[in-house]
Amino acid sequence: MSQPGSCTVVVGCQWGDEGKGKIVDVLAENVDIVARYQGGANAGHTVHVGDAEFVLHQIPSGILHEGRRCLLGNGVVLDIHQFFEEYDALVARGIDIDGRVGVSSRAQLLMPYHRFLDKAVENSAEVKIGTTGRGIGPAYEDKAGRRGVRVADLGNTKRLHERIDAAKARVVQRLDELGWGSEDLDRAMDEALALGDRLLALSTEVGPEISASLRAGKSVLLEGAQGTALDLDHGTYPFVTSSNTTAGAAATGTGIGPTQVTDVIGVVKAYTTRVGEGPLPSAFEPEMDDHVRTLGGEFGATTGRPRRCGWFDSVLTRLASQVNGLTGVAVTKLDVLDTLHELQIATAYRLPDGSVTEHFPADTWALGKVEPVYETMPGWQAPTTEVRKLEDLPPRARAYLDRIEELTNASVRWVSVGTKRSQIIPVA
Repeated sequence: MSQPGSCTVVVGCQWGDEGKGKIVDVLAENVDIVARYQGGANAGHTVHVGDAEFVLHQIPSGILHEGRRCLLGNGVVLDIHQFFEEYDALVARGIDIDGRVGVSSRAQLLMPYHRFLDKAVENSAEVKIGTTGRGIGPAYEDKAGRRGVRVADLGNTKRLHERIDAAKARVVQRLDELGWGSEDLDRAMDEALALGDRLLALSTEVGPEISASLRAGKSVLLEGAQGTALDLDHGTYPFVTSSNTTAGAAATGTGIGPTQVTDVIGVVKAYTTRVGEGPLPSAFEPEMDDHVRTLGGEFGATTGRPRRCGWFDSVLTRLASQVNGLTGVAVTKLDVLDTLHELQIATAYRLPDGSVTEHFPADTWALGKVEPVYETMPGWQAPTTEVRKLEDLPPRARAYLDRIEELTNASVRWVSVGTKRSQIIPVA
């Protein structure tokens, strides 16, 4: 009997944008399958291969490694039109993708009417969530309301059009109520549905495929989108995404059992960022915010929106460690801090009543009023981008990583000092 394979989950530990794509890209070199378990085209993984930059929104970044099988699980909401734009762009850039991509027949389809509704609702809301307008929320609402359309439905034309026509009618009525036009909706729907047969040809049973591979002793990597603080249950609700981003969703979103997961790697930036609405307790003052945003190129890969920046928040990362059951951590963008003369780490929060907590509050509005309790550490003020071994990092940089490790309750296993594959330092 073959030895069971390994199954690693890579999860974000902050508000997304932690650099999961580059970590997945490095780990994918030594696995057989990379699978996405949740989210949609609202996320972007930026990967640098040599001098080339790839921004991937739905197809796992393992596709950039020759021969890797890349799957989209049932937990994903798939935008057909955007998916094939991404697919065809990879082919045009010389990536051999034929036969390497599979989409779960149970995955939900994100239709153009979801995008129309998302933009209309967000623009009309008094309290804005900060949605990307990509239709993610409405698609997951239809899934939970049992009104959704799945990849498998593409194989039954009559049922497909019955479900789509009913959904479109509901959306058009709502758009009219919001005073939002739907003139281009029919054209967008025709363009999306014209790709149905092409998508159906890629459909597969993701759970059985992964399970069979694990029984055969192969290695699997499961990747999520966004981060722990955007999880529907554990994040800063309601300023969250519409799915579970945490490691527990990796099994549900791919159709395997939780006992098949062998490793959970959390990705954190050496500081903290957030895009969209909602609290950011360790936020920088405006001048420092602009400075670090410029140093780190902190603009959304999907929307181009500027990210808010702040000091490393260990209260949040401890929550991420607990919720995800981290077995290790990858710290990204350490090099962005190279020029700072001192650094701060939020180790606790002082609540409005004066009490101090080391736990991440469930009350999002109270979170917006906390005062971080900071620990100050000296900066290393030396370049790290050329460093390739942990022992060659400046002593103060290593001390900073050691403190992150202590506060997060998970060992640091990789450190990123730049955007290239060669700038990911493995920690023995």
